[in-house]
Amino acid sequence: MRKFVLAAASLAALAATPAFAQSGPPSDPDQEFSGPRAGILLGYDRVQPGKVPNSNIDDSNSASGLTYGGDVGYDIQSNRWVFGVEGEVTGSTSKVTNNPSAAGALGYGRVKAGRDLYAGARIGYAVAPRTLIYAKGGYTNQRLDLVASNGTTETGQHFNLDGWRAGAGLEQKLGRNTYAKLEYRYSNYGNARLEYPNGANTNNFDVDTDRHQIVAGLGFRF
Repeated sequence: MRKFVLAAASLAALAATPAFAQSGPPSDPDQEFSGPRAGILLGYDRVQPGKVPNSNIDDSNSASGLTYGGDVGYDIQSNRWVFGVEGEVTGSTSKVTNNPSAAGALGYGRVKAGRDLYAGARIGYAVAPRTLIYAKGGYTNQRLDLVASNGTTETGQHFNLDGWRAGAGLEQKLGRNTYAKLEYRYSNYGNARLEYPNGANTNNFDVDTDRHQIVAGLGFRF
């Protein structure tokens, strides 16, 4: 959590630095948030079991760490309304090192959060010419890597989890083409399968795994 606070503070410092603004003619205030964009993401990540009736998995257990990665998107602005599509690829340092035969933590044994893929859409409203609030939602696929008894990840053996994500955030334009954002995202994964090194995998089975993230971003709009 300390790393996330430091990252957010760094973004705030950048927003307050006049030198960060780019020179050039004023842009159209009704098109401040239009066009393709790309950025980097850094923040707090928490994965935990959902509350499933008649389950022996303790939903108070969790795996917390740092999430990091990048995103791309395309937005269209109409007056103050902004509509867009976006995708993300992120990783995480979150892991659980419980006894692999015990399902008390997350229900997957001894695992580490791997890559996460997200594709979705967002809708926003410009509350000021350079400030946007927005909501987002879409599909997410999370990988949980199996961890061997020596604490290292076994390559090629992992769980694949399918689910959905919803969130909300604030985006602040810094310079002519640069912006910073801060958002909260909740993800729920309802299906999982175990994949083996030879490419085979089990059938999908039902799960209930929650994910909470607070993420700061820094990006460039083309």
